Amino acid sequence: MSAAWVLLPSAVAVIGCAMVAGLFFTFSDFLMRSFHRADAVAGIEVMQILNREIFRSVTMVLLWGMMVLTGALALYGFFFESGFVADLFLAGAASYLVGVFAVSFAFNIPMNERLDAMDHRNAEAAAYWQIYVKRWTSWNYARAFASVAWAACFLVAGLALAQA
Repeated sequence: MSAAWVLLPSAVAVIGCAMVAGLFFTFSDFLMRSFHRADAVAGIEVMQILNREIFRSVTMVLLWGMMVLTGALALYGFFFESGFVADLFLAGAASYLVGVFAVSFAFNIPMNERLDAMDHRNAEAAAYWQIYVKRWTSWNYARAFASVAWAACFLVAGLALAQA
């Protein structure tokens, strides 16, 4: 089977994966540090707003769209490729499923929900904020690096297909 048709979806996946990596990295690298340096009430309030707004943003289309595209490319790799290319598509999909989605649903989202349930002006929220910033940021870095691995797998797989 000719793999030429899969080059465009692979390229789209690489760009989408890189965009997701950039989003996660930006949050961990300087946004969370900035929120943490602000007064706790302000940092908590902004994070609560961000966590609500993200569900109404194009970012959700990107995250779920990449899930669909990643799944399709993994299935393509599993059924129609072999060896290195198949392994790369499957590794990229695993990186996304485990490093982005599983981490999000196991760690970042529950932490966001707990923070959202708090009054940003009270002492309990301020105490949790100190824990939240460190843990949330660490897990978010994990999502950023998993996204980079995901993009790298799809990039190399696409390059290998282009040379075939």
